[in-house]
Amino acid sequence: MMTLDSHDKAILSALQKDSSISNLDLSKMIGLSPSACLARTKNLKELGVIKQFTTVIDEKKLGMETLAFILVNLSPLNRETANFFVEEINRLPQVLECYTVTGNRDYLLKIVAKDMQAYRDFVIDSLMAIPGVNRVETSIVMSTEKRTLSLPIEQ
Repeated sequence: MMTLDSHDKAILSALQKDSSISNLDLSKMIGLSPSACLARTKNLKELGVIKQFTTVIDEKKLGMETLAFILVNLSPLNRETANFFVEEINRLPQVLECYTVTGNRDYLLKIVAKDMQAYRDFVIDSLMAIPGVNRVETSIVMSTEKRTLSLPIEQ
């Protein structure tokens, strides 16, 4: 775990709210000179604390109406099957997130699709076509009550 001072925490908090903020505005907001602010931001990026700057897009505005979570079981569950599965999942643009999980399932996927037909086609033609995928169980998202990428940063 890294030790961050109040300026680093302020930078992270501000960038989580708006990653497109200019360095000048950021420096004014947190009370540092622009050069010191830029150096700290670059350092946080180099250390891997900041993984990337991104834009969050509303999938529904692009016509992607179906959001689902899929639990996946592999068989046999071994390193070779798992590695191949992850390689294939990383090639599928519908998969937004993939987690290895504990319990009765091996992976949890978050996927997006245009509609239920596109979702069905994805499961049958892409997901179930991956060698080793033994079982899938889906939960379709009816509505999103909270969604954030921001981590709580103690000041």
